[in-house]
This record gives sequence, structure tokens and C-alpha cells, in this order.
Amino acid sequence: MTSVFSLFSVIMEGKTNFLDRVSQNRTLTHILFWVIVVLIAPITSDDTITEIREAFIFRIVALPIKMIATYFFIYYQIPKFWQRKKYFKFTFSFILTAVVFSILYRINNIYVAETLAGSTAPKESIGQIIYEFEYTFFGYFFRVYYYTILFIIVKTFKDHSVKKRQIEILEKEKTVTELNYLKAQIHPHFLFNTLNNLYALTLDKSDHAPEVVAKLSEMLDYMLYQCNEPKVLVRKEIELLNHYVDLEKLRYGDRLQLTFESNIDDSQVVIAPLILISIIENAFKHGVSSIVESAIVKISLEVKQNILYFNVFNTKASVPQSDEMDYKKGIGVSNIKRQLELVYTNQYDLDIIEESKSYQVNLKIKL
Repeated sequence: MTSVFSLFSVIMEGKTNFLDRVSQNRTLTHILFWVIVVLIAPITSDDTITEIREAFIFRIVALPIKMIATYFFIYYQIPKFWQRKKYFKFTFSFILTAVVFSILYRINNIYVAETLAGSTAPKESIGQIIYEFEYTFFGYFFRVYYYTILFIIVKTFKDHSVKKRQIEILEKEKTVTELNYLKAQIHPHFLFNTLNNLYALTLDKSDHAPEVVAKLSEMLDYMLYQCNEPKVLVRKEIELLNHYVDLEKLRYGDRLQLTFESNIDDSQVVIAPLILISIIENAFKHGVSSIVESAIVKISLEVKQNILYFNVFNTKASVPQSDEMDYKKGIGVSNIKRQLELVYTNQYDLDIIEESKSYQVNLKIKL
């Protein structure tokens, strides 16, 4: 059953894409409209026309006049007079052209369409057609402009769809730009913190310094080059988190009690990149760095049935420590929340529990 629904979704998506492409192609849209006008001739023609062949003949012969009247009205009279609030000129122009097109339509019907259809009935003269002005105008006006009204409706709908699509594209581009800006804030801040860690290790002449450089290289490669896609594999994010946690272990040594548990039920599940690392970074920045003695950080990540559960707990000093170098200022929770709002609108729950000696973040995302 699932496969049937999947197939149906693919078909519907294909139809939607096709309609989108048609609506964006102005020439193709116009051709399609007039082709439909011709094809529906048998069911929309006058009651006096009983044969399908005859219906097509009259519709095809009349089509040029319908098209000229429609395009002249929409693309000349409306923008030239109506949109410029020249209502008198618009009314005069429209009535005049409506009379002319009605006369031409009747002449076309009698001398071309009826002849092609094989009619042997006597034909009125052109002078008689013009003389019978009232009959010609009121009898053929609606025939001339019937599809003009329909064309306006279709055009209005199409213009609305195009405008809506343009707004959606602009909104999407704005979202992408803002998201890239938020992600870009993470890179220099993370690099600053890690280089500080590396500097501390080099001062102590630690044997772990080369290991830090290697892990830092891998992390920067991932953050700069592999995170350009909107979504990445969760397991790749876990690798990034593991690298970061390993660096912090090297930095804090024995005074850090850290656990990191992860479990995912699907190795191909994806997530927006660099959101989770910001949460972990905050745990060290606001928690571990402020504690002189032993600090605790507990991290758990689980993905079950396409839902991610991410929990980070850390201890912190009960009394805020001075931060003259603005080390703890960082990118803040606001950055994390904004990324979640942009990527996972109404699909996430973020709960922050702050107490005097601990800080906990519980995040749930519908991936």
C-alpha cells in the first residue's frame, strides 16, 4: 500500500512540475489556451451547428478575430486607457472596436465559414450586414468577447501564481542567506575556541597537540566543504560531535567527566548541519570553563522513526565568573533557535532548563 501511495505522489508531483513549467512559459500558455478553445468547439458552439466537423470549421475560421480582439483589449486598451484612468477614451475605443469586430465576425461567418461548411443558403451583402447594425452587434458581440473574459480569468490566475512563486523564491533566498549567515558565525567562533585549546596544549608542551591539529583539520574540512548542502547525514554530524568532544577531553583532562551516547535506527537519515555542535559548544563554554574543579557533561543523541532526541546536560559554577575576553559571549542560544525556526518550522521542541549549578538542553526534531 505504501508503494502505491509513493507512486501516486510521484505522478502528482510530475503533473505539478509540468503545470509549473507550462505556466512559466508565456508562449506555450497562450498556444495551449487557444488550442483548448478550438477543441471544445463541439460542446460550446451555437445550437444551430449540429455536426462536429461544422463546429470545428466555424471555430477555426472565427479564431483569428477572437484572438485579435482579445489581445487588442488586454494588451492595448486596458494598459493604454483603463490603467491610466482615461475611462472615456477606454469606453469609446472599446465600443468602436467591438462594433468593428462584430461586423468582421459576421462577414467571416457568412463568406468563409458557411462556404467551407457547404452551406447553400443565400448570403447577405456586406452592406446589408453593416446596415443591420443592431442585429450584428448584439448577435455577435458575445461571440467575439466570450473567450476574452475567460482569457482574462486565466491570465489573472497565472499572474497571481507567478507573483506568488516569485515571492516564495525571494523568501527562500532570504532564508538561505540568513541561514548561511548564522552558520558562518559558527565557523570563526569554533576556530577561535579550538585554537585557544591548542595554544594551551602547546604552552604545556603536550604530546596531544598534533592530535588536536589533525582533528581540527578534519572538522574544518567538514564544516567548510561538506556542509554546503541543506541537509547532511546524521552519522556525519555525530562524527563531528565526537571530534569536538575528543578535543575538549584533551583540553580539560581529568577534571571533566563526559559521556556521549548515540544511537540511530537509520544510517541514511539527514539533518540540517551545525545545529547540534552549537548546543554542545555552549555546554563547555558556559559550564565546564567556569568550573575550577570537576565538571560533568552528559550528551545523548537518538534517532527513532525519523525523530531526533538530543539532550545535553552540564554542570556550571553557581557564581558567574568574570569573562574579560568575551570568551563566553559566543553565538548564543538565539542563533540556535533561529536556525531551528528557519529549517524546522513547527517541527521541533527546544526546552532549556537552567538551575543554579546545572544547565540542560532537550531538543526534539521531526526530521
